[in-house]
Amino acid sequence: MASRQPLSKSLLHALAYLLLGGVAFAIVLPFVFLLSTSLKMPNAIYEMPMRWLPQPATLQNYTKAITQVDLLRGTWNTLLIAVPSTLAGLLTSAFAGYAFAKMTFPGRERIFAILLATMMLPGIVTLIPQFVMFAKIGWVDTFYPLIVPGGMGSAFAIFMMRQFFATIPDEIIEAATLDGCNPFQTFTQVVFPLAGPALATLAIFGFKGAWNDYFGPLIYLSSPENFTLQQMIAATQNAYGGEPAVLMAAALLALLPLLILFAFAQRYFVEGVASTGMKN
Repeated sequence: MASRQPLSKSLLHALAYLLLGGVAFAIVLPFVFLLSTSLKMPNAIYEMPMRWLPQPATLQNYTKAITQVDLLRGTWNTLLIAVPSTLAGLLTSAFAGYAFAKMTFPGRERIFAILLATMMLPGIVTLIPQFVMFAKIGWVDTFYPLIVPGGMGSAFAIFMMRQFFATIPDEIIEAATLDGCNPFQTFTQVVFPLAGPALATLAIFGFKGAWNDYFGPLIYLSSPENFTLQQMIAATQNAYGGEPAVLMAAALLALLPLLILFAFAQRYFVEGVASTGMKN
């Protein structure tokens, strides 16, 4: 019996590693295909059987993606949208999350429940009213419709910040109050500096959402000089008749900033996800 138990555990571990390896392979395979295709000559893309190692490899697809498709302008426009909306969204979500977690005011739980209920409302439902509103104030074909809503914070971000602030002991806030801090000073000087992991997690989610957004810019932006990175990538299908290698090269270049961001913030991301789920 004693010898069978370690054997069964080893078998379960082997099956777990095999399953995880299969999932990892399925996730990585499209990225390998993306890289392989981006390095191929046009006449080598449709070869059968497919070659994973391009022979010969070329960088001309990256040159086309950077120069002729104007991905540099698209990257700059996307940064002008993603960075302000992410930073402003972090600030507003932190304020709202702290209020729901640590401050007492009439109707707090009902308001929070209504806020969570908005997460079940599809964005397509509010698309037309938002467009009409932004058109009346002259914001169509500008970056404002893509920055301001994100800068107001989302229900998901407020929920995560509320969950994080709920894990902070009340004794810390009471000690700050006894030291003479008002609620704003308590938040900015005592509580907010502790929220690094949660803020890093939301920063990754917010920046990723703004960086990969295609539908929003497609609705609000019509001038080519205002196109975002995703619109520029979609334009390669028209500019080069749907040439796959250029499309893959542009997609890989667009993916690099997110990979770099996640590589640097991975530790905070895992810590933030764990901490925001500790307390209801």
